Amino acid sequence: MTSNPNKPSFNTDRSRLFKDRFAQFSITAGGIMVLIALLLIFFYLLYVVQPIFESAKVETRDSFELNNIEQIAGLGVEEQTEVAFLLTRAGAVDFYSVEKQTFGNKLTSLPVTLDAKVSSFAKSAPFQGQYAYGLENGSAVIVVPKFLVTFPNNKRKLTPRLDYPLGEMSLVVDDQGAAISQFAFSHYEEKTAIVAQTVDKRLMFSSFVAEENMFTGEIEWQVERTELDVDGRIDQLLMSPDTTRTFVRTANQIYIYDTRFPSDVELIQVLAANEENANLVSAELLAGANSLMLANDNGEVSQWFEVNTDDGREYQKIRAFETTKQNKLDIFTEFYRRTFFTTSSNGELGLYYTTSEAKLWQGKISDGAIENFAIAPRSNAALILADNKLTVVEIHNEHPEVTWSALWQEVWYEGYPEPGYIWQSTSASDDFESKFSLVPISFGTIKAAMYAMLFAVPIALSAAIYTAYFMSSELRKVVKPTVEIMEALPTVILGFLAGLWLAPLIEEHLPAIVGLLVMLPLGIIATAFGWTKLPASIRHRIPEGSHSILLIPVVLLIGWLAFAMSGAIELWMFDGNVRQYLTNELGMTFDQRNSLVVGIAMGFAVIPTIFSIAEDAVFSVPKHLSNGSLALGATQWQTLVSVVLLTASPGIFSAVMMGLGRAVGETMIVLMATGNTPIMDWSIFQGMRTLAANIAVEMPESEVGSSHYRILFLAAFVLFIFTFIFNTVAEFVRQQLRDKYSSM
Repeated sequence: MTSNPNKPSFNTDRSRLFKDRFAQFSITAGGIMVLIALLLIFFYLLYVVQPIFESAKVETRDSFELNNIEQIAGLGVEEQTEVAFLLTRAGAVDFYSVEKQTFGNKLTSLPVTLDAKVSSFAKSAPFQGQYAYGLENGSAVIVVPKFLVTFPNNKRKLTPRLDYPLGEMSLVVDDQGAAISQFAFSHYEEKTAIVAQTVDKRLMFSSFVAEENMFTGEIEWQVERTELDVDGRIDQLLMSPDTTRTFVRTANQIYIYDTRFPSDVELIQVLAANEENANLVSAELLAGANSLMLANDNGEVSQWFEVNTDDGREYQKIRAFETTKQNKLDIFTEFYRRTFFTTSSNGELGLYYTTSEAKLWQGKISDGAIENFAIAPRSNAALILADNKLTVVEIHNEHPEVTWSALWQEVWYEGYPEPGYIWQSTSASDDFESKFSLVPISFGTIKAAMYAMLFAVPIALSAAIYTAYFMSSELRKVVKPTVEIMEALPTVILGFLAGLWLAPLIEEHLPAIVGLLVMLPLGIIATAFGWTKLPASIRHRIPEGSHSILLIPVVLLIGWLAFAMSGAIELWMFDGNVRQYLTNELGMTFDQRNSLVVGIAMGFAVIPTIFSIAEDAVFSVPKHLSNGSLALGATQWQTLVSVVLLTASPGIFSAVMMGLGRAVGETMIVLMATGNTPIMDWSIFQGMRTLAANIAVEMPESEVGSSHYRILFLAAFVLFIFTFIFNTVAEFVRQQLRDKYSSM
């Protein structure tokens, strides 16, 4: 019996079955791995971002008893929160260990060099770390507690000492020698200023400038004094660290003086700053000294800073915070951030951040009134003087500036005329406040993608439809691979060319670029119309599907004409300078690296993606559908519009959405072809900053674990969500289109 040679063997069937199952398993496993990778990225981004939304925490470390608590005028703690110091009203500084092992041990007591009895006490802005004693002879002494760090036997040791930035000699504030009852001061660079009230109710502003005697080499103080006129009882004095502003709090008013020029002190504003049916109880300058914080006995703390008005720059109330309603409500500010604390007579402590308008923490920290309070330089701990005890509290408040409103809503920052969406993460100034609005960079992402798609979609889809439906197969074999090869061009090269070649070219020949946008479509239509009017004998010489070659010289000629006429058009219509015309006549800002440059460069990068997918979709439409339509008498255009495009619509839509996803996530082109300015303006002549470019620019300079670092990860998460939403919508629409037209 002979076997049939055409019958497949059992081994062949098993091999084929194994290959089919292996391929199915591999494809399924690959898809699952892709989903797992996406989920891992999603959850890792959440893991990095989550800490910025954690609430602040205040926890007690330890406390120890103190005698004569009423004799303590001021307190502070060194940077590592290992040693606390207390300044007494008698003119001494006591140092205590606040480490866990030796907590409460008194290390030493150092006397302050004084030439008269103490009559008052004052402290500088927290970041300056200076304290001063006002004396009964009308003078003042500035002292700074410091620590000498040594490492005997490889162990860190802190040795307390006192530093006198102006020397141990006191500064004569009142030349009449009256005792100083209260004062405020600041030592800024080579200048020292003191505003003081004497016991005989005179208010003096004194400015001291150190000058070296050219003969003896000794430092001599050049003093200018001005007496200020204030009505009513003076309750508090404040001075900005740079000595340019002096604030005098009376019963319910704030007198604000311009003290930049000591010989010409000017009263610039008087604030009736108390709330209705309430009284002012305390005031303090926020970090940076641009904002004035005012507390009322109804529990409201308000923030005031200068804004532009019709009468010039004036202090205005910007926002308010609800705290504990107490007659004694004191405000304490951090060294650099816009965070402030409130302490009250019932032992409650409040923690707030001004710009984000956030109440971060509030709770009862002692049974009795909080007499004094000091924040550590790193804002991670604080000293509380209450209940005859000194208590050290740990503060966990890493990201106070980050709230939903700060990220996505308009915020009124110091120095700005009105609320706005601002991204400005860094500055050279220590008193700078980071601004982390994600709105302008999200807007920039959408803007860049929109202009790129406006440029790319018409060109890519028109080219794809013509190539797949009208072009001859011989020419298609050349055009399609050529366009697809363009997709392999590195975007960094496109960005480089756009920034260094295209942007200056557009700036120099802007009329030519605008002219091309109008002349090219008109020229192509005119060429097509003229071709139809030629004799049939001439038209038939060109093979069917190869007519597009005729447009090459037309495009080149129109391009040459546009650039040749650019100078004449600019001189005729724009007085020889388009940029000046746009700015002066139309009020439009022109940036060299703008949205037009980005649209052209990024559109060039997106065209191959859209073209390739759309061309495959149109070419894959079954021929029997188009042939049937033509056989029934429809023209080629009717067949294209009514049959081919409808059948290919799922693929065409997918092509557009793939191009949009590419544009949204593009980094290098927008990084190199725009000014990277995070502004919100639809103008085609201005730049933008996108989420992807922002991450690329700022991630290398961000501190790991900082708010800036984590918000950049949040920006990446937002970009991830953008692409996820676009892809989800695209897939949903594609499925709807496929279900609708699959029966054709």
